[in-house]
Amino acid sequence: MPKLERSPEPHLYQAYGIYLLENKHKLIRQMKKRYQPSVHGHRPWDSSFLVMDYLQHRPMTQRSRVIEVGSGWGPLSVFCASRFGAKVTALDIDPEVFPYLKVLAELNNVKVEPLVKSFKKLSSEELGEFDVVVGSDICFWDELVKPLAKLVTRALDAGVKRVIFADPGRPTFYEMCDLCNKKHKVSLSEWYAVEPERFEGEVVEIRAG
Repeated sequence: MPKLERSPEPHLYQAYGIYLLENKHKLIRQMKKRYQPSVHGHRPWDSSFLVMDYLQHRPMTQRSRVIEVGSGWGPLSVFCASRFGAKVTALDIDPEVFPYLKVLAELNNVKVEPLVKSFKKLSSEELGEFDVVVGSDICFWDELVKPLAKLVTRALDAGVKRVIFADPGRPTFYEMCDLCNKKHKVSLSEWYAVEPERFEGEVVEIRAG
């Protein structure tokens, strides 16, 4: 039987070795009065836990250079920094998400570099500065399918070693995987996370062909 970890304070919980805050936590309530994310960045999304679990089983190299695209509050960024000592950049088009990310990073005693930018505008030169690209719940519109596939190609051509995305299983996600499969090595896996509760979905890892 796993050891029961009790929360040190109300509305704070753990998942995959990091602390996270529920919407009812006093810090989150205070920030929501000042910062209102507008592009689906109003809470952590479950697919981020799929990537965390995946990386527990298929870990990245310690101190890798990582960029999370569409980071939102950045729990996945915080996990990579905490678990692997990674140098992490969290990219999101919405600057209003980064105060939440800053709180989570400070809560877990890690540093994550914020970058306000669309992933569509990430150049090959910028992507070449990273070893791993991660993302979760980022392919939710039809118009994101081709731009994400192009991002993958730019990243791998620039020398990125691993691209790892997770999704609940939207048709758009599978379309993006199919496009990538025409040029690269695509490994699509049904996956489930067990923390903070069970969640099922898909994880794709894409490498240079």
